[in-house]
Amino acid sequence: MSQPTAALTPGFAHPVHDAQRTFRAVLEAMARPLTPQPLGVPLTPPAPLTAEAGVVVLTLCDEQTPLWLDEALRGSTEVTTWIRFHTGAPLVDDAAQALFCLASSPHSAPPLDTLNLGTDQEPHHSATVIIEAAEGAEGSCTAAGPGIRESLTWNGAGLPPRFLKDRQRLTEAFPRGVDLLFLTPGAVSGLPRTTRLSLIGDI
Repeated sequence: MSQPTAALTPGFAHPVHDAQRTFRAVLEAMARPLTPQPLGVPLTPPAPLTAEAGVVVLTLCDEQTPLWLDEALRGSTEVTTWIRFHTGAPLVDDAAQALFCLASSPHSAPPLDTLNLGTDQEPHHSATVIIEAAEGAEGSCTAAGPGIRESLTWNGAGLPPRFLKDRQRLTEAFPRGVDLLFLTPGAVSGLPRTTRLSLIGDI
């Protein structure tokens, strides 16, 4: 049964200002890979959707952006109703059809080789994966590329080793690829397709 509209928690208090502020944070996160950027927009979406995931979804998704949700989020009528009501985004069961994929944990992110990578002519039509980050293995990766001075170490955000290895190999497909956004309390960080990962040791 659908959740009554009157029972929905609100979206942005100041839609234009809040969306612009969040979009700037996402852009900065992609320009400065793996460097957390503050979100700072209050929101109370229904659990298990976090405030950070809620503000990013409200900012990036609309009627033209198919959205895939992991099992925990897709299984909540309150979450799916809230997203549909506030964004109009069509929810898809097949991650390959999505422009945005939202995972409530690193282990529920869809395999990268199942996603839309875009084309050489239209790489911007690829998927973006939004992941609720967790604690990872300290220094499990080094990252280099545009927006990073020399290189930096990254803990992997709790992603499984296979996912990180798949992401490492995916740089060979450039300009095709998948961009990743990681959510932590109050912040967002990005891993664009231009960033090269090197795995440290056997993670």
